[in-house]
Amino acid sequence: MASRRWPTTTRTARRAWPCACPKPAFRTAASISCAPRRSSRRTGRRRNSRRVIVIVGPTASGKTDLAAALAERLGGEVLCADSRQVYRALDAATAKPPAELRARVPHHLVDVADPAEAYDAGRFAREAAAALALIRGRGKVPIVCGGTGLYVRALIEGLTSLPPRDPAVRARLAALAEREGWNSLHARLALADPSAAASIPAANTQRVMRALEVLELTGRPISEHWAEGRSGGGKPSAVLRLDLPPHALRENIDRRTRAMWPALLAEVRALVPARFRGDEPGFTSLGYRSALTVTAGIMNPEQGLAEMLRATNAYAKRQRTWFRTQIDAIAVDASDGPESILQRALRALEDIREAATA
Repeated sequence: MASRRWPTTTRTARRAWPCACPKPAFRTAASISCAPRRSSRRTGRRRNSRRVIVIVGPTASGKTDLAAALAERLGGEVLCADSRQVYRALDAATAKPPAELRARVPHHLVDVADPAEAYDAGRFAREAAAALALIRGRGKVPIVCGGTGLYVRALIEGLTSLPPRDPAVRARLAALAEREGWNSLHARLALADPSAAASIPAANTQRVMRALEVLELTGRPISEHWAEGRSGGGKPSAVLRLDLPPHALRENIDRRTRAMWPALLAEVRALVPARFRGDEPGFTSLGYRSALTVTAGIMNPEQGLAEMLRATNAYAKRQRTWFRTQIDAIAVDASDGPESILQRALRALEDIREAATA
């Protein structure tokens, strides 16, 4: 069956996409589906070779448990997009998947760097591309799980060729949309970059703006950047964002931080100064600076714990804001037990599949 080009007018968009449907999942599905779909009559191995599921959310929201549960249910492997979990020997405060879980479900990009090494988004993008190819080569579904926004963006948008967002350009495009309507911006995109316009619904205003912004900043269509920046990777089939009320997230952080604090102090005392100085890149992770002030005698343990709680809650707040504003995703309520969260995630994935093939 020939692939379809996505519509570029409001009327035809409403026919092809369930944008007017009252179900939020269907509306959001239109914004993250990334390419025309071909016939679904294919082998499981081939279908898996095209699927990528991304799970994002703030620290202590349950990403690790959901990623592993989806991997077991769907036949997948987990790719961790976390700038702290890459470091060997730093285990107590990085919330790495436990060894028992990793023995059951393969996890990639955990314990791949020494704490003295600098690990950045560029290195992550290269190693993630290799991991994705390995997972797909085994006929498995890649499930990206991460709280490091730049790493997730590196997979979704590509890192090497896309310029950073330009507030002046975006303000100018937003003003143009205010005067002429967002459909006019999508029409401009269709003329300048038909390939991108075919894969970006007119209703997805942020992606339309980003495509025009990249065109203005680089003089090249964003579709060309996608082809270069995503070699070995690819656009995700679905992006799920774990969401829970702020008070519930604070409770999760408080409970987890208090539980890990004694082990963190013991770990830091064993590593510094016996193996490390304490100023290496890995020790900038949340909690380690607080623990180092205690082991150095600058704070007492109660003060160090309070400082770690303050820093972790502030970080989680920044994560929530970033993922809500910078990543197109379906929100999944994560305020109750793991099984309920898994069922909601599976329903969201099914909604996306149905919307993409409608």
